[in-house]
Amino acid sequence: MKLHGYFRSSASYRVRIALNLKGLTPQHLPHHLRKGEQCAPAYLAINPQGLVPTLENDAGAILTQSLAIMEWLDETHPNPPLLPADPLRRAKVRAFAQAIACDTHPVQNLKVLARLRQLGLPEEKVTEWAAWANREGLSACETLIAEEAGPFCFGAQPTLADLCLVPQLANARRFGVDVAAYPRLLKAEAAAKAMKAFADAAPDKQPDAE
Repeated sequence: MKLHGYFRSSASYRVRIALNLKGLTPQHLPHHLRKGEQCAPAYLAINPQGLVPTLENDAGAILTQSLAIMEWLDETHPNPPLLPADPLRRAKVRAFAQAIACDTHPVQNLKVLARLRQLGLPEEKVTEWAAWANREGLSACETLIAEEAGPFCFGAQPTLADLCLVPQLANARRFGVDVAAYPRLLKAEAAAKAMKAFADAAPDKQPDAE
């Protein structure tokens, strides 16, 4: 199994956590996003979007998009499960994960910020945009799990929700967001970071970390 990624990519970070939880150790193939390595013809032949992560399984099949990769991992390596057994709870976990992976992360990622710079926005405005996107998404997520006992987002075990949350909080801090405004999210983050699978997946633990 091969994982194409980048140490600071939050989408790659999610998948690294999932792999660690499942006890899987793929070959890690880094692509430096700030140097444009994800746009190299050889990589575009694998992932035509020019995004990370991309997972190649042992049979050579190629999977893209972090949520799809994590659900495939959960279906092919079911222990420990990343989704609850109850259909309603599964839907709630997926909704939380998508609030981050589909609505928050994409509008503050490297590609969008680069486009804002191309349009002439000064750097402080670009950072303000990214911080705003994080605050909007995290505020909604805080409300989504406000009544959940925890300690994780949805109960006593980590789910896809936590796998998406931890990297997004790291992004928020990079853009200067005061995450103290989200105590319930921080409770889930603390529970997750106490686990080796999460700690070992952190950007600063990766061999390509700068």
